Parts: sequence; structure tokens; C-alpha cells
Amino acid sequence: MTRMYDARGNIYAVVTPDNARSSGIELPALASDAAQTREAWAMSAIEAFCAWAPGTQPPGSKAHRCDGLLVGPFQSVPPFDLLIVNTDGTLAERSGNGLTIFSQALSEQGLMPEEACQLRVHHDKSDAVSPVETSVKPAEIDGVQGFWLDLGKPSFGPQAVGAREVERVTLNDRDVSHVQPLSALDSVWNRSQFVRIGNPHCVTLLANADALPSNEQMREPPLAQGLMRIAYAMPTGAGQPCPAGVNLQWAMLESKGRIVARVFERGEGPTASSGTSASAVACAAWRVGWVAAGAVKVVMPGGTVPILLEEMEGELSRVRLFGTARLMG
Repeated sequence: MTRMYDARGNIYAVVTPDNARSSGIELPALASDAAQTREAWAMSAIEAFCAWAPGTQPPGSKAHRCDGLLVGPFQSVPPFDLLIVNTDGTLAERSGNGLTIFSQALSEQGLMPEEACQLRVHHDKSDAVSPVETSVKPAEIDGVQGFWLDLGKPSFGPQAVGAREVERVTLNDRDVSHVQPLSALDSVWNRSQFVRIGNPHCVTLLANADALPSNEQMREPPLAQGLMRIAYAMPTGAGQPCPAGVNLQWAMLESKGRIVARVFERGEGPTASSGTSASAVACAAWRVGWVAAGAVKVVMPGGTVPILLEEMEGELSRVRLFGTARLMG
């Protein structure tokens, strides 16, 4: 039986490489080889582990019963290699909730050490180094068991995510970007900050909560198709302005150190929460002067994510995310 985990409303299936192979998935022995050959096996794995059983899909639900698939570990001792498979069969470079879920699964298998260990996500994107490493350490906040994920140093701007044909504008006297395909969908979506934190993000900064799209709205045409053209790479989308695709977020400063956000993920669509998206939102908010370094809370439909921003000599030097997950069923 496939194990499903929930991290603040973001749900992933977790399978070991041996379990995948026993289900008929032709998975190479090394995670690096599996990443480079994902077109041969990824969609079969999604259908095997993420599809609804016949007659069980609830009305109005998403096309799959989870937001993606985690395959790993490929070793019995750290560092641990894994693959993050989106439900469209593409690979993600990093997922905060996915890595939190994977850490929880490792803990239940007795593989997670008490000290920090490295998780290495392999992918096939040409615009980013593979594997993407994340240091994970078990922790507790307010009685909640979870993990601190060290996401490293973010980078900002169109060049960080490979964005093309975007106009430079300002917000609070800080440089941001005008992404025309976004403002064509809604005229107030006209100030965005690009952030790479292992994977690429485009955070649209809003002054009013009414401009935040709901997940239900983002699933309905024509908005869904418009967002897919932006977020997804070809051939599913248009890859505009980022040919490799980009994760989309919308953010509004609710109060000091507290930001409300929505997420439309590349390769998946609207999600209840996303760890790297929450981290990108906090970084973008710092960049335009909404928040100072230190503790930031990002509120999404699936829950509130604690983020720690560390600053050195006027730059963000490190971003950490606290994640928690539970086994479903």
C-alpha cells in the first residue's frame, strides 16, 4: 500500500526504489540516472501511486489524489538521494513540504539521524545544478515535532530564474519586475519579485487581500489555462517568461512579520501550501522592505509556515523553513 503524507495540506506519496520496481516501474539503480531518464518511467509511476482508484475520485477534486510522488531513499545511510515527481511527470529541484514529508518517512523507517543530514534531490533541469542539497535537522516548535530545512542563500531578479522579456519597475523604491502575461490576467498583478531558492519562483506583491486568487478560482478556466501557460514549461505550457517554467505566488502583508499567500506550482497547479513557495514569499517580502530579517510567518490555505531569514551585510545569507508532516490513513 502506498504511504501518503500530509504537510499543511500538501500531500505526497512516498515509495522506495525497490517498491517502485516491484510495481513494474523500470527505475535505474542510481538517482542521477533515474532523473536523466524520467520520461521513460515518471508518468507510469504517477499513475501507479498517485491516481485515484476507479470510482473513488470525489466530485470537484484534483485529477490525482496527491500533489506528487517522492521516490527514495536510494541509500540506507545519509546523505540520502531522492526524486520529486510532479503529477505531470516532470521533476522538481526542491520542495519544502516534499522534503519535510521525506524526512518524516525516513524517521519512521529509523533512518533519520538526530543531527542534521543532507537530502539530495536529483532532477533533469538544464538551468540548475543537480542534485540540489538541503540540510535537514529534527526539531520541535511549541510542542510540534518537525524539521528545520536549511535552504541556503536565495538569489533575486529575472536572471536568477532565467526570465525573459520582463520590464523593470519599482515597489517601495526597490527594483521588481512587471510580468506582462500575469498582468494580462489581472491588471493589479503588476509587481513581481523573482526568487530562486533551489527552484524558481515569481512572487506577485499585492496591496489588497481581494487581489489574492483562491485555489478554486485558479482551477477554473480561463484563469487555469492562463496560469499554466506562464508556470509550465513547453509543451504543457508556454514557459513565458521562464522557458523552464516557474512557481507562482501571490503575497500580501497582513501585519508585522505575517504574510498571506497563494500558490500555483509548476507541474502541479494550485496547492494548499508549499514550503519553498513560503520561503520565496518571505524572501521577496524582505527584498521590498515589507519584513526585516528574523522570524516571518507565511499564511496559506493549508496552514502557517514559520520561516527564519538571516541577514549579513545587507544581504540574505540563509533561509530556513520549519516543516511538519503526518502519515495519512
